[in-house]
Parts: sequence; C-alpha cells; structure tokens
Amino acid sequence: MPETGDSRIAENIVRFCRTLRHAGLPVGPGQVIDACRAIARTGIGRRDDFRTALKAVLVNDPAHFAVFEQAFHVYFRNPRLLERMMGLLLPTLERESPDAPGDEAIRRLLEALAEPVARDDDSVVVEIDRTASYSRHELLRHKDFEAMTLAELAEAKRLLREGTDFLRRMPTRRFRTDSVGGRYDLRRTIRLMLRTNGQIIQLARKRRRKEFPTLVLICDISGSMSRYSRMFLHFAHALSASGRDVHSFVFGTRLTNITHWLVDKDVDRALHRVSVEVQDWDGGTRIADCLARFNEDWGRRVLARRSVVVLLSDGLERDSASDLDFQAARLRRSAGELIWLNPMLRFQDFEPLAYGIRTILPHVDDFLPAHNVESLTGLGRLLADRNPERYRNTA
Repeated sequence: MPETGDSRIAENIVRFCRTLRHAGLPVGPGQVIDACRAIARTGIGRRDDFRTALKAVLVNDPAHFAVFEQAFHVYFRNPRLLERMMGLLLPTLERESPDAPGDEAIRRLLEALAEPVARDDDSVVVEIDRTASYSRHELLRHKDFEAMTLAELAEAKRLLREGTDFLRRMPTRRFRTDSVGGRYDLRRTIRLMLRTNGQIIQLARKRRRKEFPTLVLICDISGSMSRYSRMFLHFAHALSASGRDVHSFVFGTRLTNITHWLVDKDVDRALHRVSVEVQDWDGGTRIADCLARFNEDWGRRVLARRSVVVLLSDGLERDSASDLDFQAARLRRSAGELIWLNPMLRFQDFEPLAYGIRTILPHVDDFLPAHNVESLTGLGRLLADRNPERYRNTA
C-alpha cells in the first residue's frame, strides 16, 4: 500500500476503482488493494506506467479495455476532485485511442462519472421525494432494458429479485388427504368403512398436491441478446437462490451448464464467475447445435415430469440446413411445457419471418416478450396460474 504521505494517491485510486465499478466493470475490494500495491511499486513518475499498472490489475476482460482507457483519460486528466471537473471535461470528451468505446460505453461512463463523490469536508444534505416513486417504478417495469441507464438497470435488478415471489407451488394431478379438501376420497372412505362393519361414519376428503415446478432456463448469450441475457441471468440467480429446483444453461456457439455457479448467494460473485468461465459471450448463435447438445447430454438428467423449459432467445439461427425443427420438437416432447421468451416481441410490427423463429414457434406452448421487468416477472404469474391438466407427462 502507498505510504501515509501518498494517501492522496490512494484516495484517487479508490475513487477511480469506484467509478469503474459504477460503469459496469467487475472491480472488487481485492482488486482495489492490488491496484494500490501496484502503484506503490511502479510509482507515478510515468503516466504510461501508471495506466498500464492499473489496467493490468483492474481489467480482466478485453471487452472492458475501451471503457477503462476512456475512464482513465477523463479521470486523471485533472488532479482536482471529480465533481469540480465534470463541467469542463465531459462536454469535450476526447477519444484517446482508435479503440475508444461506442455510444453505449460512453453513456455508461458518463453516468458513472456523474455520480457525486462524498467528502469529509462537504456538508451534503440529501432530500428524497418519494411522492411519485410508485409511478416511477411502474414506468421502470415497462421500460426496455436497452433504453435504461445504469441507475435504472440497478433498480430493475432489484425489482427482478422481488419478482420471484410470484412463483408459487402449482397444483398437480395427484391428491393428498385433507380433512377440509374440496373432493371426496372414495378409496379412503371405503377403507374407513371396513373398520366400522360397512357403516359410513366419516367421508374422507382430499385436495390437489402442490409443488414448485422444475424450471430449466436456457439463455441465449449471443451479441444480439447481450443486454437482455444479462438481466435474465439476474432473474435466474434470484430463482436459484430462493430454493427452487432450477437448472440454468447459457449458449452462443456452445452450451454451458451454469447451475452450480448461480447457487452462490452473492449475485455479483456468481455472475462474475459465469462471465469468466463462459467463453462465447457476445458471439454468434448456433441454436440447433446447442439444443442438440442439451437434448443428448442433459435432457434425461434435468427434465422431470413437471418440468418447464424457458428458452430466452431471439431465434436468429442463420444455418437453414440445421436440424432445428427436430431438436425443438424433441425438447418439447421431453418437457411438460416449453415457454419461449423473445425480445423481438417488443416491436409492434413483429412478424415471425426469420427461419429460426418460424421453425421453433410451432413447438412452443407460450411465445412471450422478454424486454423489460414486467415481462420477466410476468413469467412467474403465468406459471402460478397454470392448469395442471396441461402437463400431459404428469402421472
């Protein structure tokens, strides 16, 4: 760690790390300590050495290099406090390298830099007006994930975690004995008659047994699904951490089982592990091959009699020669129900013209949107209101 005389440097490093975290980079306390130790060794005599040391410690994903470069350029351009330099720097934000981030990265960075930084010598009075909080939450529930700011995405993640409460036990076709049940149990009544020489002393009753459905979540993480898949994984983590029987998979060009990583109660640590281990983020899509891998390797392991498969994908399969129709039909036969969440449904003039969409659509039970909080939490309400007769595989 830097010496006491260099506390100002350490303070700025900590604040810079906080800015990167607000911009979406997975920077934890351990990396902040490593950054301070790295600067203590390299010093601050050369700007390039200073930047390279921080970059080597704080950035693990090449996709975050551009955001780091722009953040470093803005943050360390002036040694003054961030809130005093915002008015001068942000309107004339320069791109230092040809790899500078695009519009979305710039927007995220500006939002992160615009967040106020608390000081010990400042008297800050925060007044919160909650008179319209309900309306704001309602607007947020229906806002497209792609149009959300960082603050709105954080609030949306909280709403998604609360949305798992909608998942309730579903009635099955089996019954259990209940003294106040809504149906008479003829078999049990006859057994009771044997104890009383054929006299009907008591009419046995029964009611439907309720169980949580076995959920199998298959998430498309290709480039066109980036923002939606990341929000869906927050939803999947909330379901996994709530004690439900949930199996989670992601696919782009290959299928990866992430169930055991989402069991971690810490959502940031769990999703960071997923992002590190999964190698095909934001790439292409091979839906047929990945469904074939699921059917062959995992179908018999995770698909129970009352399992519900939730497929999140835009259905943009480019290989028209694939056996997508066969694999989708096989998946449907193995599950109690197949629900397809497609962000493309957010467009009012959407038509199923793409090959992948036209091929999968005949095999799904429900075709629903997945572009905002309301559509994902509505999935729980949909499952809770299901009629047990729909599950033809239930004994």
